[in-house]
Amino acid sequence: MHALTLPSLLVEQGARLGDRLWVQAPGGALRFGDASAQAASWAARLASAGVRRGDRVGLMAGNRHEFLSVVLGCGWLGAVVVPINTASRGMQLRHILANSGCVLLVADAASCPALSALAALSATEPADALGLRAIWLLDEAVSAEGLPAPAGPPPPQPDAPLPPAADIRPGDMLAILYTSGTSGLSKGVCCPHAQFYWWGKIAARNLEISDADVLYTSLPLFHTNALNACFQALVTGASIICDERFSASRYFDRLEATGATVTYLLGAMVPMLLAHEPAPAERRHRTRIALAPGVPERFHGAFTERTGIALLEGYGSTETNFALGGTLAEQRAGTMGRVAPEFDAMVADEHDAPVPDGEPGELLLRATPPFAVATGYFGMDDRTVEAWRNLWFHTGDRVVRDADGYFRFLDRMKDAIRRRGENISSYEVEQVLLAHPAVAVVAVYAVRSELAEDDVMAAVVYKPGQSLTHTDLLDFCQPRMPYFAVPRYLRVLDELPRTENGKVRKFRLREEGITGDTWDRDAAGYRVAR
Repeated sequence: MHALTLPSLLVEQGARLGDRLWVQAPGGALRFGDASAQAASWAARLASAGVRRGDRVGLMAGNRHEFLSVVLGCGWLGAVVVPINTASRGMQLRHILANSGCVLLVADAASCPALSALAALSATEPADALGLRAIWLLDEAVSAEGLPAPAGPPPPQPDAPLPPAADIRPGDMLAILYTSGTSGLSKGVCCPHAQFYWWGKIAARNLEISDADVLYTSLPLFHTNALNACFQALVTGASIICDERFSASRYFDRLEATGATVTYLLGAMVPMLLAHEPAPAERRHRTRIALAPGVPERFHGAFTERTGIALLEGYGSTETNFALGGTLAEQRAGTMGRVAPEFDAMVADEHDAPVPDGEPGELLLRATPPFAVATGYFGMDDRTVEAWRNLWFHTGDRVVRDADGYFRFLDRMKDAIRRRGENISSYEVEQVLLAHPAVAVVAVYAVRSELAEDDVMAAVVYKPGQSLTHTDLLDFCQPRMPYFAVPRYLRVLDELPRTENGKVRKFRLREEGITGDTWDRDAAGYRVAR
């Protein structure tokens, strides 16, 4: 059994740690010593549905113990798990299923309406619309109208021999994680087994995690942050508790109740927590540190002083790993840290030539250990070659390297939007808006949020003689895109600023920002359903 793969980690840590708790999620818990059997059991279930090595298995569910079981089963069998954001809708969801070529989809009850709506939009048969052989529903007695004969996972056979782990190698793909495109459709990031191992090792080193720690996350397991936190626990022998969702009002109560020593926050969460009135629960926990990339420097001191929790910065992406950072003692305010020992980093100009320290450029990364980063974008060879050209991964982020090796983030070079911890493709939002028969031209772009991330703004030009109320346009958007992608701001223009070649000058719109003629759905009291 090859090292640095999920099966080898399960066997090794199971033998070493036995009855110690590894992961707890809504509906169940799993001990280290039982993890291999759990993986083998779910591998047998997947094989009974015709899933074979290399096949893709979609997984559209919230945080629950079955989520990790499906991941383990795929890893044991040699199949590839495709976690899908539960907020995916319409074109984005269809693209993910079509691009990945999933043969099976495992879904929870909450995902059924989106799947049914997607099937109903197609003129073909429902099974053809979703491109699946079968759907497993994790919940009983749910409406699944329009879905192709959904069923539950077959129960494990208590007397049946469990299959041995497939001959998995470190470079074999464990997961395809979809991250929003910047000028096109969402890209499926091909994540090998060894990449997850190195996520666990590097993050655990920076957070100084030991087997005595209890990790707590309320972030979704379909994103790399929470999924990698499970690997941090796996490689160190720590325990992790995965809550169903983030709640600002209950967050510190949950830290206290779980006994967490390490937690995970995104940039927007810290201002949300600080916006609440101080309460005794903020000091009743025993949490010492939070991995909190992207939290503005001005919030660090206030949060730590009020809660006793230190915030650790760093830089990583779904395509790469925890490439920039360090321990808390190595942290410097306002920076992302130094490059990790496992990585090389370069700040480059538009020709991939290095720029001097102190000058801004694009952050390029590459790893020294084999398969410590993603191997490309699934089914998108052209995008893979573009992103990994000259053997460096091009992050699209504009940074500066100081003379002493610390990196500072400036802004994004790509046309992407990040809101509430979610990456949003402006292209995908534009395609939904353009699908409305009254819309002629649209540009979607980021404006700064009071929560230190982005908000979504759309500049719209209507067809001659056509117009809509702002609420009617957002009503059209809601069933067709994730809730977090629905524009907050709308601006109606007679025409969009363009270059000599006819391209929309989005930078001009960004510079203008929120203008006097901008409509704000929040100020108007318009509610977006989750």
